[in-house]
Amino acid sequence: MSKKPAKSVRQSSTSSSPKAKYNPDKWVTRLVPTSEKDGLYKKIFFGLSVVILLITIGLAFGSGINGDDEYQDDYSARLMENYAGNVDALKIDPKANDPYNKGKMYYYGGFFDIVTGFANKAMGYTWQDAGYHSVRHFFNAIFGVLAMLFTALLAKEIAGWRAGILTLLFMFLSPRFLGDSLMNPKDIPFAAGYAIALYYMAVFFRKMPNPDWRPTIGIVIGIGLAIATRAGGLLLVAFLFLFAGLDFLFKNGFAGLGSEGKTVGKYAAWSIGIAIVGFVFSLLFWPYAMQSPISNALEALSEFSKLGVKIRVLFEGDNVMSDDTPWNYALTWIWRTIPIFSLVGFLGGLVFLGNFFKKYQPLPVFMAVFAALFPLFYIIYKDSILHDGWRHLTFVYPTMTVIAALFFLELEAKLKENKTGKYLVYAAVVLMMLEPAVFIARNTKFPYVYFNPISGGISGAFGNFETDYWGVSMKQAVDWLEAEGKISPTMKDTVTIGTSFSYVAHAYLDKKFNGKVKVTYVKFASRYEKPWDYGIFPSRYIKGPHLLSGHWPNKRTIHTITANGVPLTAIEKGGGPIFEGEKALKRQDFQGAIAEFQKETQQYPDNEQAWMKMAMAYLNLANPVEAKKAAAKAVEIAPGDTSGPFYMGLAGLYSGDFSGAANDFRTAIKLDSDILPNIKSAYERLAQSYDQQGNAAAAQQVREAAKNL
Repeated sequence: MSKKPAKSVRQSSTSSSPKAKYNPDKWVTRLVPTSEKDGLYKKIFFGLSVVILLITIGLAFGSGINGDDEYQDDYSARLMENYAGNVDALKIDPKANDPYNKGKMYYYGGFFDIVTGFANKAMGYTWQDAGYHSVRHFFNAIFGVLAMLFTALLAKEIAGWRAGILTLLFMFLSPRFLGDSLMNPKDIPFAAGYAIALYYMAVFFRKMPNPDWRPTIGIVIGIGLAIATRAGGLLLVAFLFLFAGLDFLFKNGFAGLGSEGKTVGKYAAWSIGIAIVGFVFSLLFWPYAMQSPISNALEALSEFSKLGVKIRVLFEGDNVMSDDTPWNYALTWIWRTIPIFSLVGFLGGLVFLGNFFKKYQPLPVFMAVFAALFPLFYIIYKDSILHDGWRHLTFVYPTMTVIAALFFLELEAKLKENKTGKYLVYAAVVLMMLEPAVFIARNTKFPYVYFNPISGGISGAFGNFETDYWGVSMKQAVDWLEAEGKISPTMKDTVTIGTSFSYVAHAYLDKKFNGKVKVTYVKFASRYEKPWDYGIFPSRYIKGPHLLSGHWPNKRTIHTITANGVPLTAIEKGGGPIFEGEKALKRQDFQGAIAEFQKETQQYPDNEQAWMKMAMAYLNLANPVEAKKAAAKAVEIAPGDTSGPFYMGLAGLYSGDFSGAANDFRTAIKLDSDILPNIKSAYERLAQSYDQQGNAAAAQQVREAAKNL
């Protein structure tokens, strides 16, 4: 059977002037690989898309609530009120300590929260209903699959249906991207808009300067969706103009700038028109920008470029502030958390770029590479603040998979005369896809905690990098308590749950259990200061050195939620001597408190809080020797906590070991965290230690440093 002739993508719109020396064939005429099996490949592509959609929706219904949904749900409710006519619903009150202000939600477009808000309102759901979050997760899955689909279509536009199929599989079998597609309402809709816009730009410019309306509308929707999610979508407007200029030059050369004035005008008119319509479309879902479209949009863009919300993050075993991470923070996260096929394929694709430009249409290849690399290099150059891994850069990942797919197809082509080599490539690709597929199958509720085997997997990441930073596994903890009969809507007594993820717990427990389950917020580092029956503690707020010490989950833990055997969330049993000791401390019965803490440490020797509070009680009884022993034990169990070295320093100060005290206070300051009620006290005690050593200059220097806190 004879093969169908390859289709040329060259357009007849380029200059036909006999004086033109520029040869557009060098750049424009490219053959998109075709074969007699294209009809079959197309059916496989769309059949696979349907299967992926159904699987992703199914997984989304089983996913837990994103810890940031406290901000999203509040914003959605405010948007519903605003669109119903309550103009005060989105009023900014800087003094208000609510999610709208703390999360600076007005800087975000509200597309996702408006769509899901209206859907939930129509169904009568509130944030305390399970159905409310199922609706949000359903739409999250839709946007996730849209991102996968249009990324694959971009690959198809470059290299044919086989490239599209491979890219689609790569996207779906990327646990981080798939996991975010289940419950991440910010980064996934943004990535979807990004992918939609890029695909339709590729189609649009292939037909320039006489495009049809379909890709035009596609670009408008993509840009609008991206901006209506996050101000960073304005980047697509810049991309549009850049790609328009490059496409013109590819087709007409620099000489065309003078000889093809009418064509230049068409490029400019189309680009400006699309940008304006896309931006106006986004304003329909972004009330803050609607108030002052240019200034407020640029204000939001500036805010996101520096990510004004700063938090403490775990990176390479150290807990550092998100504005103090090294330049390679994003790069380190990316290479550790993308599947091996993406890592190898993308790096290999960069090596083969010259081949791609010669073989395929140059503009979409350039678009894919530029869209993947420019944002990454830009945030490194600007020293932008990132946290929770690289989720703010999720939108660059789809185009990385396009380049990865092109690499493996190019490798296949180079080995077309070497059957053994070609089949080895096939086997390698299958094995590389199998590894993340197994991880997804084992961890269907939270595949986003994936780390690739080159980096040591999730077991190698534990204690060095955040795993379940959103507390998604809280759902499995609540489900376990219910399955074990420890909580029930029909139980007679009220049960109190203490947790560091209180909003998520309220969403799961308040309405479903008819008030029989109460939720109290407790910080992990002071978790026993309030009474509770069961404590649910994800690893998110636990210091890296504590995790690495091997003492979490502790012996109070009655159940652990794990991913590949690695702890994500621990459920502790409440009650016992530790709570009695806390009561004794509050009434200043220090001797009684010590007795209770001693009982606790005999029963649970890895309870760092019991040792710390015991040290505190001994200090109040002027017994620095025993205080230092207890504090040292706390440091051994939880070496990253500030309170342990602080109490050791106090013990040294009270016993006359001023040099040792100074060392301990310096350690406490270095570990600066929310554990100490006021870190300034460590500075003052350090200054006292220097005073006692006769070093007045050092003491004064410390006091001056404390003033700047």
